[in-house]
Amino acid sequence: MSETAGTHLLVDCDTGIDDSLALLYAVASSECDLVAVTCTAGNVDARQVAENTRAVLELAGRPDVEVAIGRETPLARALVTTPETHGSRGIGYAELPPATKPLSPRYGPDLIVEEARRRPGELTLVTLGPLTNVALAVLREPELPRLLRGLVIMGGSYRSPGNTAPTTEWNVNVDPESAKIVFEAFGPRQVDSRASTAEPTDSTHPTRPTALGLDVTERARMLPEHLAALAARAGCAPDGTRPDGTVNPIVRYLADALRFYMEFHSRYDGFYGAFIHDPLALATALDPTLVRTEPLTVDVELGGRLTTGETVTDWRRVWGRPPNVDVAVEADSTRFMARFIERVGDLAARR
Repeated sequence: MSETAGTHLLVDCDTGIDDSLALLYAVASSECDLVAVTCTAGNVDARQVAENTRAVLELAGRPDVEVAIGRETPLARALVTTPETHGSRGIGYAELPPATKPLSPRYGPDLIVEEARRRPGELTLVTLGPLTNVALAVLREPELPRLLRGLVIMGGSYRSPGNTAPTTEWNVNVDPESAKIVFEAFGPRQVDSRASTAEPTDSTHPTRPTALGLDVTERARMLPEHLAALAARAGCAPDGTRPDGTVNPIVRYLADALRFYMEFHSRYDGFYGAFIHDPLALATALDPTLVRTEPLTVDVELGGRLTTGETVTDWRRVWGRPPNVDVAVEADSTRFMARFIERVGDLAARR
């Protein structure tokens, strides 16, 4: 399927640096109808996530987008955040004015359910953080997998090392119980053959989620030359300074946020640049041709001494269970990066 005009997105995130870039990409994409954003704890605490989310949307010129806070802790574990990766406030060295629009009165998981019910078959949910809000939403409304048009998940490590523990990815590691609930809920429904009336086939097999793990998201690397190209497209220097001495606020934000992120990756990953996991996932929700997927059965380890949070993937089909996830195995990172530079650069030029 190619890009779809008028794709209705609901984003659930834990707004750190790459989440904020994903939000900018959503606003910059003409085919994206950003319905609402729900916030969960992860990169930083949920209250800071909500502040960052609203501030970034206001920076992008979309203060009208509804932002709701959800659960502030994982389902069964203490919250762990990552200030070493995203900074104490989640946006690196960047400074943003305080958000002016109040939070939505709605609770994040309820918003997800209500919007899915309001427009059945139309809404694509994109998750960029731990799956806590989505797990609560599907527990409240078991039909959620059949009400959504699709679910795109940034999370997991399916055939690559982890980035939190040797085999685990951050979003799943923060709340593995929620990830397990979501992966199971979106799998094929078991129909009781003894029942007098069986449900239609299409209602028992929701669209499988598309999951982008580290296997593909670490191929999306923002390098200094990408930031320079984006700034040039916006008509300014890489630090956001325009020829007349004024400052482009979006480019300045990107420069300051990404400098922190690039320093982190220089220390831990051996290159001066940044993995921009979340923008690739959001871009895939708008254009699925950016990735190639394989239908697979995925479960989440909850009790391992060394492997809790691992997305255990049945590559050889030894379980004999039907696939429940379309796992991304390849990504066109070159096309994605060109599109990111073009769209966010043009957004910055307009702002």
